[in-house]
Amino acid sequence: MHGHVGRQVSQLSCLVLAVEADGSEVLTVEGMAKDSQLHPIQEAFLKTGALQCGYCTPGMVISAKALLDENPNPTDREIRQAIAGNVCRCTGYTKIIAAIKEASAMMRATRE
Repeated sequence: MHGHVGRQVSQLSCLVLAVEADGSEVLTVEGMAKDSQLHPIQEAFLKTGALQCGYCTPGMVISAKALLDENPNPTDREIRQAIAGNVCRCTGYTKIIAAIKEASAMMRATRE
């Protein structure tokens, strides 16, 4: 699964061999923070309690970033579609969707 996000390509890391990423820019959850300041998506996940065991969190956060980079004000349905490739066994997705909506609002507020 992959999709174009602006000029970037968003792709599930499990479908890419390391050698195929040579010369590409790779964004990780850790790389989203700038100068020890969490990205709004990371802040929103903490604020809403959208993480529990942490197993799915990196994939959810990166999927949320790809979505919000392309669509700054997604509907619940669009959020569900964007995170469909990630499985969460702890939260039931409700808090994850709330976190992505919160991040969306935070990011829109900083753009204005």
